[in-house]
Parts: sequence; C-alpha cells; structure tokens
Amino acid sequence: MGADARAARAGAGKGRPAGPLTSSNAPRPPLRSLSLFLLVAVLGAGASPYETCPKVQPDMLNVHLVAHTHDDVGWLKTVDQYFYGIHNDIQHAGVQYILDSVISALLANPTRRFVYVEIAFFSRWWKQQTKATQDIVCDLVHQGRLEFANGGWVMNDEAATHYGAIVDQMTLGLRFLEDTFGSDGRPHVAWHIDPFGHSREQASLFAQMGFDGFFLGRVDYQDKKVREDGMEMEQVWRASSSLKPPAADLFTGVLPNMYNPPADLCWDLLCDDKPVVDDPRSPEYNARELVNYFLQLAATQSRNYRTNHTIMTMGSDFQYENANMWFKNLDKLIQLVNSQQQANGSRVHVLYSTPACYLWELNKANLTWSVKQDDFFPYADGPHNFWTGYFSSRPALKRYERLSYNFLQVCNQLEVLAGPEAITGPYGVGDSAPLREAVAVLQHHDAVSGTSKQHVADDYARQLAEGWGPCEVLLSNALSLLSGSKAEFTFCRELNVSICPLTQKEKSFQVTIYNPLGRTVYQMVRLPVSEGIFDVKDPSGVTVPSEVVIIPDSVSQEQPPELLFMASVPALGFSTYSVAQLPTRHPKARTHQPRHHQSPVLVIQNKHIRASFDRDTGLLVEIENLDQKLVLPVRQAFFWYNASIGNSESDQVSGAYIFRPNQSNPVPVRLWAETRLVKNNLVQEVHQNFSAWCSQVVRLYPEQKHLELEWTVGPIPVGDGWGKEVISRFDTTLETSGRFYTDSNGREMLERRRDYRPTWKLKQTEAVAGNYYPVNSRIYITDGNMQLTVLTDRSQGGSSLSDGSLELMVHRRLLKDDGRGVGEPLQEAGPEGKGPGLWVRGRHLVLLDTAREAASQHRLLAEKVFMAPQVVLAPRGSAPYHLGAAPLTQFSGLRRELPPAVHLLTLAPWNPGTVLLRLEHQFALGEGTDRNLSSPVTLDLQDLFSTFTITYLQETTLAANQQRDRASRLRWTPKTGPVTQPVPSLLDPAAITLQPMEIRTFLASVQWKKDITT
Repeated sequence: MGADARAARAGAGKGRPAGPLTSSNAPRPPLRSLSLFLLVAVLGAGASPYETCPKVQPDMLNVHLVAHTHDDVGWLKTVDQYFYGIHNDIQHAGVQYILDSVISALLANPTRRFVYVEIAFFSRWWKQQTKATQDIVCDLVHQGRLEFANGGWVMNDEAATHYGAIVDQMTLGLRFLEDTFGSDGRPHVAWHIDPFGHSREQASLFAQMGFDGFFLGRVDYQDKKVREDGMEMEQVWRASSSLKPPAADLFTGVLPNMYNPPADLCWDLLCDDKPVVDDPRSPEYNARELVNYFLQLAATQSRNYRTNHTIMTMGSDFQYENANMWFKNLDKLIQLVNSQQQANGSRVHVLYSTPACYLWELNKANLTWSVKQDDFFPYADGPHNFWTGYFSSRPALKRYERLSYNFLQVCNQLEVLAGPEAITGPYGVGDSAPLREAVAVLQHHDAVSGTSKQHVADDYARQLAEGWGPCEVLLSNALSLLSGSKAEFTFCRELNVSICPLTQKEKSFQVTIYNPLGRTVYQMVRLPVSEGIFDVKDPSGVTVPSEVVIIPDSVSQEQPPELLFMASVPALGFSTYSVAQLPTRHPKARTHQPRHHQSPVLVIQNKHIRASFDRDTGLLVEIENLDQKLVLPVRQAFFWYNASIGNSESDQVSGAYIFRPNQSNPVPVRLWAETRLVKNNLVQEVHQNFSAWCSQVVRLYPEQKHLELEWTVGPIPVGDGWGKEVISRFDTTLETSGRFYTDSNGREMLERRRDYRPTWKLKQTEAVAGNYYPVNSRIYITDGNMQLTVLTDRSQGGSSLSDGSLELMVHRRLLKDDGRGVGEPLQEAGPEGKGPGLWVRGRHLVLLDTAREAASQHRLLAEKVFMAPQVVLAPRGSAPYHLGAAPLTQFSGLRRELPPAVHLLTLAPWNPGTVLLRLEHQFALGEGTDRNLSSPVTLDLQDLFSTFTITYLQETTLAANQQRDRASRLRWTPKTGPVTQPVPSLLDPAAITLQPMEIRTFLASVQWKKDITT
C-alpha cells in the first residue's frame, strides 16, 4: 500500500545435510529401527547468523541505514502489472527492474546492503535469471549484503487473515529461500511495515517460526506518542496466554518513520528531494547543511529509543528502480557524516545495515524490556481516521479466499492419501501449486483486506478461479483411485446460490462428500434439484431420510427446490450417496403463513434449541438452550450506518480502509420483516424479508446445537446519495460491563473493552469506528454465567457498542474515496462499474451456552466451518479403476479418529516420498473444562494413517524451514522476570504430546501401501 498516500547468510545449499528439509530423496531407515528419539531444540543464543553484520562503534550513536523497497503484491495494479512495469500511468512501478538495478548497485560497492521481502515477486524474477546472475545473487546473500526479511510469499494482512493461511503463505516463501539459498537465505526478522494494525496471533506464529524479532511500521498515533515519550518503542511481545514463555515471546520494535525515509532524504526517481551536492564550488552545494540536519535528526530520533543504536528506513513503495540514485547519495551521506567524527568530534556513526543486524545490536545491549500482552488494533492515523472499515471491505472476496483455503486443504490431503497417482491419472494432470500460490497471494495486506482497486480485486479472484481447476483434476484422480471407480466428477462452485446444472437436470446422480477433519462429521447436504421426490441411499445402500424444500418465490430471487439429506462422513475420508428421482407426485411447498388467531410467538426448535420470533415484527426475540435450561431475550435485525462524507470536525470520509459513520446510531433497514415458515423432518426455517436488498433465513436442523442465520444483502442501494455500511445486530439483556471478546486470526480469544486500550489512556474521538475490531471467526459477549457467541464464515468487523449488544458488519458500499491511495470509492458496482452492485450471502452461527461450557462448542464448530466438507458430484454409472475390484463407497484416511482437542492443521505433499504434517491443540488454557478439553493430549502417529506408513519423522519449526533440534532464537530479558528455557525432550512418534494452543510441525518420510484402499 502506498506510503505517501497512507502516511542472513547464504551458501545456496552448500553443505546441507540430506533430509526432509532438503530435496534429497535418499531412503530412510525404518521408523522403529531408529527408536525415533530426536532431541527437541532449546532456545538459545547463537551469533552465527549475524557474523556478516557490519562493525559498529560502541561509544557512539550508530545510525543503521536500511535500504529497502516495499513491493505490494497487488494494490493499484495487478501482480503482473507491478512485476513487469505495465500501466505506469496508474503507478510507476516495475519490480523486475528494481531487482535488476539493486543487484548491479550492490556489486558497485562492497559496503552496500539491501533488504528484500516479497518472495512472490523475487521467486518469479529469480526463475528468469541466467545461471551467472543467480550465482552472483547467491554470493551477495552469502555475504549478508542481500538480506531477506520476513520471507513470506507476501507481507500478509493481520486482521482479515486466518492463522492457517498465514502459516501456509509463510511456509511457501520460506521454503523457496531454503531451497534456493540454504540456511544463508533464512530471514531472522519479521518485517510488517505496512499492515494496518497488528494481531497478537501474528506475533505468536512468527515466534513459533523461529524469528528473533519483529519490526512494525504502523501503530496508532496515540499509542506511538505514548511510546516515544516513555521510550517504549521496543519491547517483548508476549503473544500467547496459553503457550509457556518464551515459546510465543517475540522482541518487537516500532520503526521511527513508518517505513519511509526521513523528510528531505528520499533519493529515488519517484522523489523530488535534492541530491547530495558535495562539491563546494557548486552553487548547489548542500553537504554541510545536509550533515547538520542529519546529525540533528539522528539525535532527536535516538531520544525515543533505549540503546545507542537507531534505525532509518531508506526506501518506500516500489523504490530503487534506479538503485544507483539511492546508493550514490547514501554513499556520500555516510562518508560526509562519518568524516565529522575526526573533523568536529561528532559521536554519530552511520552505516549500511539491515533489520537483522540492527536487532543483533539491540540484543547485545543486554537490557531488560517491558512486556506487551494485548494487540495493536484498532489502528488510527488521526483523531477521526480509524482503519476499521477494511475488516469488512469486499465481503465476497473475503469469502472466496476462505473457501479457496478450505478447498486447497482438501486438495492437499487427498494428494497425500492417494499418493503420486493423484497427480497423473484418468482425469489428466493435477496440480495443487497454482491454488497454493493464489491463496498465498490473497493473504497480502491489500488483497484479502479488500483495499485494492476494483480491477486488481477482480484479478485476485481470477487467480483463485484458475487455481481451482488443476486442484479439481487432482481431486478427481485421487477420489477415483481411493474409491476404485472412475466417474465423471463435477464440482458445482455455485451451490451457495443454489445453482448446480448436474443435480438440476439429471434424474439420478452420486454425491461424494469428503471430510477434511480428523473426526466423523454429520453434514446436512443441500442440492438444487428439479421438482419431485427423491430416493437417497447411504454408502451401504440403505435409504436415508430426505426432503425436498420448495420456497415460494420471494421478491429478491427465485429459489429452486432443494434436496436435503443428512450425510455421515468418516474422519479424513469420504462417503458416497446415491440419489434417484422417483416417478411419483410433485411435492408441495410446506410453508406456513402467520395468522392473526395464532400465538403471538412463532417458534422453531429441536431437542437442543428453541428460537422464538415475534409474529407482528417477524424478528427473532428469544433463544433458549434446552439442555442447559438457559433463556435469553435476543433481538436480531439489520441496520446501516450512513457513511460520512466529512464534516466540521474532519473532512475524513468512509472508504475501503476507513470506517467513519456520520452518526453513532445506525438506521434500521426495516423495523419488521415479512416471514415465511418452512418446516419438515429435516429442517425448520424462518424466511425473513427486510427489504428488496436485505433478507435472511434463520435455520435449525435436527441435533444442531446452534442457530444458523443465512443472510443475503445487496445490491446496496445508493441512489439516495448515501454510502451505506450494513450490520447485523444482536441486542440482549446480558450485563456485559463494556466487555466483549474477539478471536485473533481464528485462534486465541482477546478481551475488548469499549473506549479503552490496555496500554495507554485512550482519547476516544470516534465512538463507533474506534470500538470496531477484526472478527476472523467469532465474537462473543457474556455476563459470566451465560454466553452468546456468533461465528462468522469470513472475516468481518465487529463490536459491542452498548452492554448486551453485539454487531457484525456484513457489507458496505461507499461513494467516496477515503484518501489512502486507492483513488476510487468502494462501489463494487459490477462490470466496468455499471452494474447494480454486489449481492452477498453469508452465514452467522449463533450459540447460547454457559460461559463455562461455551468454548467446547464454539471451538469445534469454528473448526467445522473453517474446514467444511467438500461435495463432489457425478452422474450415475462409472467404470472400475482396476478391473475386478469392487468400488468403495466409504473411506477413512485415519485408522482412528483424532481427539476433539486435536486439529489436523496440515497434511500436504512436500517432496517425493515426504509429507508435511501439522497437528495442533485447538483449545486454550482454561477452555473446555467441562469436557477436560484444555488438558495436554498425546497421540500415536506410527500407524495413524490408513494409506501410508511413516518411516521417518523429523520435527521442524512452524514454517518447516528449520529442524527443531537445530533451531535457536535470541534470548531477551523481560521485565516480568526471567523465563525458563525449555528442557530438552525426546521425540517419540508413538507419544506426541500437544499442550494447549500448541502446534507441532513434522516432515515425514512415508511409504504408500500397494493397495491403499485396504
């Protein structure tokens, strides 16, 4: 994102031991013959990665100049347009030329250093280079002069991203660096200089990946002032309340100037600052003035930091296309400033440096550092400029990203379960790489955040769509092999809007449901069909209950009939159901219209939940948990905030980044809803129509312990000249004392307090936007006894603006640009901006439970939402995969189910014969105490999987780029007292123990069975 608008060692793999971390395919000794005892790492000090750092002057103020470029992987231009330098009329930027120029400039002077971050760009550039250029780059990396920071495929957003996708995109980038440069290319510093707020879980993940430190560019303007005044710009971030320190502790520094150069010191072709003129005879001579200015600047900046080291970022967005301009002036600046040491006794020393080398000097200072335990949300860069709108911007793209991650995990799992034959099979050549890279790109802080130009958002969606195709081929190959049946598999990508040509046209078909979770899942399957009665048979050929639901035409859209049946799907496996239309009468819509003589309350209920609606208004008014005998008045409805276009206090408007309503009280879409009631043996639904552009279905299935609210919003009308930001609000009688709780990237929960920040005294200037937080998967309110939790199917902004109330922003359409660089309003009007607007559908899942037992429900439900079953369809009739072999209609990739507390985060191909395996404990300390779900869990991995055997196991850090028994991190001393370093332990694959919130990562050498279906 635009800075102006938005105010390591190498070797290229030399001497690396063969192992799963490398590309070696050497055979592994059998699992049991090794006894499988491996030493787990102890976090310790070790200077080796920092040996190439430049010398500093211990008795001077050392100013570390960090030459860098910040290259957005899409923003105002698409990824390809940025890389090739196309459409410079939109923004002058060409990444390929930046890298060309930087390499040449580094060769011109051995003291020069440069930092690069975005591996999505660098990997593309690298593949286009000659062997000679690659060798030169390897040497520069080996010398520490070209340093990689962060090392992810992108610099990911921290509000709208889910932790699983963050881990995957970091793994993709770090693996490229490991494969290309060996340990010399491994980043030691996390570098998030542009994301618009920072999550606690992000820091925890970075710590678990083995990073030594983390540098931030953007923090709230009030927060930064307090930090500067108190010399708290650098501290230890304790990023988990469950993991034992220092596992999630990470040294974190706030950069002095976001990520830009100091004023008047920008020497790029995109800048207008005067170059250094050091010839006294020139009438433009400015060297003396520049040196004095620099010395004053360094002294002023250093007062906010605790050591005799300070950092200056010398670069910005897409800079260094002519690297010589930058480096030539920096060379002069360094020489001129350092010459003052002898000439005038100056105590300032300037040097080319890197983030890692700066961090190393801070570590050597051996200070005691303050500790932060909250996060950096929300972010504001001025009194009326809260960057909380992007939590909800582009809701359709946010959902598409989430669905694509889900599909990618299914693709990865089936590729591993089926083995190499999944890649090349009867359906062609399958490939998970395009979708893996597309999903990684979507984590960029201007992608899933919804803060790019419209044509760039369209291109992000294009990348996802193109990635699905090769994965569908891979899935078809894998399912065919595992089932022993070659069918014409079809993937209906528009089931969310009840469109599937095969099920709507065919009289009979097969439905295969794949479950990516480690436990059996019961899933209500809903498929659009033609009218009629259908017979549905389970994998054993037994008819199961089914219903065809017909909804009378609504004012918004005609709804086709839908076939419903409950499917049981085994852990990490599939079930195939057969569907056939029966030649009988057509079903009639079973709808119930409200009548005046009926009870004033409309009810849907099963044996767990009762939901009541006011017949006069059609609104939800009460939820009852029948198991716990809990009753809570809940009024749910839709409202919209009128987007500000500026006022007397500030000219700031609402836009893609900024949320700023023109008043605190939102406008109801309507105070009542037209209702239709649908009831049968498999579902009970209340259809609510609030307006031509806002409707909802409140749904309850048998055995379901939550209420499903499927909302449909859009196109948002703006003909009245008002931009609108639409929310779903739940008002209850809970006494919540200004507190509510949101998840951090889908993992640990954080307490929020209205008009409050834990680390400084907040001066609240925006009562609504200043209290909004990112909700990645859930938000809840509680009075300590009863808890109302709402789960989301994508990232949204949410808050509790009054006690007992909870709201989530589902859609927004705006008429003004918020002045942060995009240069166009968030309209999403359609093709060429001439359509009616975006129509969005999503779900909120509502849980009412006791505060003590709520986590047991919302943790497992969130896991199921995030890793939902995948439906694959085929017409009836298929050929056997192997002649004489009976087809398999049910399959599980596990020999035994995983315990409820354990989530299989990753099962993905790595190298031939090697798979990547991540297991996580998905409960935090103190959660799920009613079922003992926050206790440590021990697993036996030796014979866990049904299609392959693990022959060798190696534990790694979270991003799988370091062996855990060799990894070490810098040690820091927090003011809370010394931390106990972990005690060495032995790795036994028969007894893998997971502590609460712990993720353990393994590279496993595997041997597939000859007949994997037995």
